[in-house]
Amino acid sequence: MKNGTEKGAREGVTVSLENPFTAAPVETEPAGRYEATLRRGAELREKPFVAAGSRNRLRQHLKGRMTVWERIRYLADDTPHVLYQNWGPNLDGASLVTAIMSVNGRDVAVYGHDFTVRAGSMDATNGKKLARLFELAAKRRIPVVGLNDSAGAYIPAGVGGLDGYADAFTALRKISGIVPSIMCMFGFNAGGGSYLPRQGSFLIQPKETFFGLTGPGVVKSVLGEDITPDELGGPRVHSQTGVTDFVVEDEVAALRKVKELLRYLPDSNQSLAPYRETSDPLDRRTVDVDILLKKAFNSPTGFNTPFDISIMIQQLCDHGDFLETQADRARNTVTALGRMGGNVVGFVANNSAVASGQIDIDAAYKNARFIRFCNLYNIPVIFLEDTTGFLPGREQEHRGIVQAGRAMLDAIVDLRTPRFLVLVRNAFGGAYASYNNYATGADFVVALPTTRVAVMGPAGVEYVYKDELKKIRANREARIQTESQARVAQGLSAAEAGAEAALAVDALIKAEEASLAQRYEQEIMNPEEALSLGSISEIVMPADLRHVLARQMAFCLRHYQPGPMQSVQREFH
Repeated sequence: MKNGTEKGAREGVTVSLENPFTAAPVETEPAGRYEATLRRGAELREKPFVAAGSRNRLRQHLKGRMTVWERIRYLADDTPHVLYQNWGPNLDGASLVTAIMSVNGRDVAVYGHDFTVRAGSMDATNGKKLARLFELAAKRRIPVVGLNDSAGAYIPAGVGGLDGYADAFTALRKISGIVPSIMCMFGFNAGGGSYLPRQGSFLIQPKETFFGLTGPGVVKSVLGEDITPDELGGPRVHSQTGVTDFVVEDEVAALRKVKELLRYLPDSNQSLAPYRETSDPLDRRTVDVDILLKKAFNSPTGFNTPFDISIMIQQLCDHGDFLETQADRARNTVTALGRMGGNVVGFVANNSAVASGQIDIDAAYKNARFIRFCNLYNIPVIFLEDTTGFLPGREQEHRGIVQAGRAMLDAIVDLRTPRFLVLVRNAFGGAYASYNNYATGADFVVALPTTRVAVMGPAGVEYVYKDELKKIRANREARIQTESQARVAQGLSAAEAGAEAALAVDALIKAEEASLAQRYEQEIMNPEEALSLGSISEIVMPADLRHVLARQMAFCLRHYQPGPMQSVQREFH
């Protein structure tokens, strides 16, 4: 051996793995009652983080889901302050975590179900914890974030689990309209675990998750129907009904969406949404809006050409950045949050790219919900109108289009924040009267030169020029006979002359009808009468739209005092 080990062995030297530089242990006195009390206190403080055990945490990860502590750590800027560390003899309260923490530099009240403990189920203790957290959020005027991952009420707790949900339902409803709340749905949630998060302002649901009043098993046993969780309560279902506001790819994307959404929301109903300095000039020309309209209206379909209104919203917002809500529902209307000149603004816009921007039941309720939220939390709203009216038909009437339209109209009339209307193109009939305008309380109404305002759309020519059209159509047979005789005189057979005469007269009638339609558009379907009556303030060129709106919005917000709603609460759907 060449390394000296053999020599050391002959000399009786033993090899040790102990570090020779480690300080010798200091003899201490036996722990007293005080030290034991401190040790127990440290164990209680640590219990929320270790109660699940490594096995349950591993099971959670194998499902592709994070633990509640991992979700909280991802959201928090620093170490959160965990509240109500009450863990009862039967793990009462252990399956719910409540905390105050900083997200994007703002104080936020957060709760999260710990699915690794009793499947995140609810008992009476949990309900009280949630109620206290909600009351604290309202008292301190801070937003609420919920990380929902619960199997529902804890069955062994009996009525205590139901009481827990009742406490939470009541407390969350009482703070609604005082502080905004963002709810995330993780995992498989059922029963009360579905009601509670939908009481929040916004709901975020990742793919491969489920929530519903009952699971597929109950549906099978009661109705005999085979259905998958995704078909019953997956993101595709809830995003179409408006139950879910945002569908995201996974849990990390959901938590990122929470942070993004918080940037647009105020702390409470007593403040404005956060102002953010911007390098995007207020007077930036929106040339792309001009190009969009030019390409659309100079196309073969002319002023009937549909286009995506979200392009216009993008051009109006600072750096083209905005956040659309309920993007998968009622695409014929767009609701979004953005910024102009650093100020948060809500957008409600008809989207002619889908169903000509007509307002149906889903669109009306989607608009009403968003408008009411902006009203509660001091967010100004800009309406972009381009619709041919409410969607007619038996199906809509049978489902209650009148009630849905009334809900939207009520929300608009009640709106107290600064609100503008931009007439982009079509503004016909009841859709114009029930949309935002001076008569319903708008602060500023402008129109693009492409605006067509009228009681009726192109079909109105049948009523305005009915005498002229009647005369044109009534003379068809006589004109065909005259033309036929002329062609017979030129040597054609009677059959050939009759066929050619009918085609010629029909083409002439069509040209005369088109001339009247063009006259109707020029004389009636334009912004000139609305301008002369004071229904609009000014005609704005497309390239100047951002400058005009942002300047006027800054003026209105300088004189707007944010605060809770003080007006009479009227009936609404």
